[in-house]
Amino acid sequence: MKLYEQIASTIVARENCRKSGNDEWFARHTECLEACEKQLPSGSGFDAGTSIDLEKSTSDKFVLKTAFHHMDEYGGYDGWTEHTVTVKPNLLHDFELVIGGRNRNDIKDYIHETFDHVLTEEAVEEKAA
Repeated sequence: MKLYEQIASTIVARENCRKSGNDEWFARHTECLEACEKQLPSGSGFDAGTSIDLEKSTSDKFVLKTAFHHMDEYGGYDGWTEHTVTVKPNLLHDFELVIGGRNRNDIKDYIHETFDHVLTEEAVEEKAA
């Protein structure tokens, strides 16, 4: 299963458990989403990592929050831009990405490329301890 499929199906399953009052499986699905977050961009500019915005995610889309740490021409860090990455289904191309936030240094193209690649990778299953 691809990472975006794992995230989408787990968000829906988690919400169904919340509605039905199944606390045990709600917690398990939450843990699964936390494991998925470990596969999302972190480092190489995404120095604060990426998280799933469970408040804004629905059965029709999911929303990721990230930030990019920009560098100046001398290799020094010179500020951050915050971004949302909204993943929506697309009948022709699996999903569509909408990148929110400021487009400093044309960073949105890089963010789109990075997330498109990561989300189509196979999801890594966590081993039970």
